[in-house]
Amino acid sequence: METSRDWTSFVQSLEVSTDRPIKFRVTASAKTEVENESGWSGIWVRVDTKNGESGFFDNMSDRPIITDKWDTYIIEGEINENSKVLNFGGLCINNGKFFFDNFEVSTENSNGEFEKLEIKNASFEEKLSNNEGFSWVEGITISEPVRIKEYSLSLNNEDKVDGKYSLLIEGNGVIRDTTGIIGPIEGFSPQMGTLVTMLNNLSARVERIVTNLDQNELDYLMDEKANSIGALVMHLIATEVYYQSYSFGKDVSYKDETINWDAGMNLGEEGRKNIKGYSTQFYFDLWKKVRAKTVEELKKRDDGWLAHVPPGSDVNNYFYWFHVMEHQSSHLGQILLMRKRIPEFPKEPEIKVGVKD
Repeated sequence: METSRDWTSFVQSLEVSTDRPIKFRVTASAKTEVENESGWSGIWVRVDTKNGESGFFDNMSDRPIITDKWDTYIIEGEINENSKVLNFGGLCINNGKFFFDNFEVSTENSNGEFEKLEIKNASFEEKLSNNEGFSWVEGITISEPVRIKEYSLSLNNEDKVDGKYSLLIEGNGVIRDTTGIIGPIEGFSPQMGTLVTMLNNLSARVERIVTNLDQNELDYLMDEKANSIGALVMHLIATEVYYQSYSFGKDVSYKDETINWDAGMNLGEEGRKNIKGYSTQFYFDLWKKVRAKTVEELKKRDDGWLAHVPPGSDVNNYFYWFHVMEHQSSHLGQILLMRKRIPEFPKEPEIKVGVKD
């Protein structure tokens, strides 16, 4: 999979099994060369569990690496009888040059001493590219490689700590994700700008949890009366178009005669019959076009319009768009639950992405 975003990561995994709590330690050398504080890096660890519940996680977001001098960084945690996989690696945020070298993983023995575990290519000495044998994978999960367009990976033989090479990740042309910043924005009245940021935050969160699903997962029905995740995403898009028409006027809502908007709004049997076979890219490309129309029209209006109660209504225009967000939030929770109930489908052959020499 290839996509665009303002961060990238790489990962290696170890299967773990224990009948008692055991402390672990992950260390690595790293440094960061960035122009401003928005760029940073870190090492990270995630423990996957047997029952699917959240396990240990730390990505150093509370102590980011921003220095251009090599240093050693440590993450310590604990695995237990519910632990299944120990995932570890590095991550980079926004533009800059990010260096990594000399990873080590160790666990505490019965004497309280830490013993190193064997990990592959700990100091990035392997000169492999797009090779099944490469030990590190771009992404956060070994089985789901993700290539981020704005980042390039290479082996660097001039600036390293251990061996002949370090891993260099360069971020160029990265556009910072601001969907987590809620509040007034330039070009909009204060309440209107806040509304736009909330709308964009919710749709971005839906996209993040859906974007890596394959076709079987998007179209999966829990029973004969259920809606698929793909259908729910289309429902959110159709709802936004409906409220464009309802609040802006029918002549100014987003138009696309190739889309079965009624199936998206009504779901049920019509939705199960018609909303399937579409990719995540199709859904979110469509939603971005719809959202662009929403933002275009909201920009023409101000806080007074939001407060206005249309004739014959007992709610104001702000409530209409609050309801759109309410819809997105409600179905976001439903999608998260449905994701956990999706059975495992046979996967296509994996293509692991390595680094360039």
